[in-house]
Amino acid sequence: MKILDSKKFCAKLFAMKNAELTQALLNWYDKNGRNLPWRHKGGAHPNPYAVAVSEIMLQQTTVNTVKPYFEKFMERFPSVYDLAQATEDEVYQYWQGLGYYSRARSLHKTAQIVVTQYNGNFPQTRAEVAKLKGFGTYTIASFLALAYNLPETVIDGNVMRIMCRLHHWTKPLELLQDKIAQAATDLSSKIQAADYASAIMDLGATVCTPKKPHCLICPWQNYCQSANAADVEKIPLRQKIEKKEFNGYVYLVFNAKGEVLIRKRTEKGVLQGLYEFPWSEKQTLYAKTRYNSGKTVSHVFTHIKMKLQILTIESEDASDGIFVSLQKIGDYPMSSLMKKVWLSYKK
Repeated sequence: MKILDSKKFCAKLFAMKNAELTQALLNWYDKNGRNLPWRHKGGAHPNPYAVAVSEIMLQQTTVNTVKPYFEKFMERFPSVYDLAQATEDEVYQYWQGLGYYSRARSLHKTAQIVVTQYNGNFPQTRAEVAKLKGFGTYTIASFLALAYNLPETVIDGNVMRIMCRLHHWTKPLELLQDKIAQAATDLSSKIQAADYASAIMDLGATVCTPKKPHCLICPWQNYCQSANAADVEKIPLRQKIEKKEFNGYVYLVFNAKGEVLIRKRTEKGVLQGLYEFPWSEKQTLYAKTRYNSGKTVSHVFTHIKMKLQILTIESEDASDGIFVSLQKIGDYPMSSLMKKVWLSYKK
């Protein structure tokens, strides 16, 4: 009986500590939280559509990068109906430079689903939100917390880092997933879910940063077992993934009118639906004489280092795409890599 009472007492102590941590973070956020164009302090966001757009844009992309794109995107597509009615090419046009274009396709399809199946109103349950395109486990939780103030636990890289440092967990991150999930759930506010979700993101982005964390201004410094520790930057322990290298050739094909050939990418992947100059790993495209421009471009994708040598050729064959005037190239959405190719060639 004493053992049972002891367990109950310890559980109560932990609950009290978690409540203190939660409130300390919320107090800190109230004074120090970032002002972002998609953010609403003090509860649920009045426009779930804005939350959906921001959440999709922020996947694998920093806040500072997303800001101007979000504002421009919302100006052109101010409602879910505007986005649903737009063409895919136009959506890509307003996504150019943001990368990971599969997100643009997913957001566009989500808008169409919300309009046709939910009368323009975003769903409010996990099961229904999971039917939308581009909404994984993290995005579902974040969307429901921010858009509807529902008691969800948001876990991303920031939260994982914070939980590991808070408890000084030094094992490889892959072995700590269950412990991280439980710790994050215990701390998440059930009443102020929206503000807490924003607060924990801000804590990771501005205070408990990967390198040189600002422990002295952290609202959890008196609770954190890694505060000012020598190994704090090494927590969490992540497995490094080596980037693969890809070397190839990109072809600028010009016709007699001086127009250049571009083609629309149909292969599934992050660049599907974008326009590009023909390219290949080996010099297997175009049997006619190719001229080496002497220029190369390099680009880093998530796990790939790509280097393309720019070759030019004269041809009237448009079977692989369409010829467009040099002044009209900007009208066609292209990846950052292909923009680099064109800019390098023009220089």
